[in-house]
Amino acid sequence: MVTSEEFTRIAMALPGTVSAPHFDRTAFKVKRTYATLAADGKSANLNFTPEEQDFKCMLAPDVFQAIDNGWGRQGWTVLQLGPATTEDVAAALGMAHAHAIGPARKRST
Repeated sequence: MVTSEEFTRIAMALPGTVSAPHFDRTAFKVKRTYATLAADGKSANLNFTPEEQDFKCMLAPDVFQAIDNGWGRQGWTVLQLGPATTEDVAAALGMAHAHAIGPARKRST
């Protein structure tokens, strides 16, 4: 189980990351937001490509679920902290962070 404090520590260790309020969540961003942590500290939303989202959700469906709306179709994915390992969180944050610092990618509609 990963705590919200551990999630925040891992996210903030990624180069250039800053945190800021985002509605009722905490956003983690560099050039763009790549993750948000729920106010209750039980889950986070991360920005993957749709292909990465499919893979993560297939690999660990108890940890990763696609958001069920237009954001989800763009790759935004829920990460449940309870069943997640530190390795799950570090890999997922690293992947989402890489998208936020890289060139903007074309979004599917």
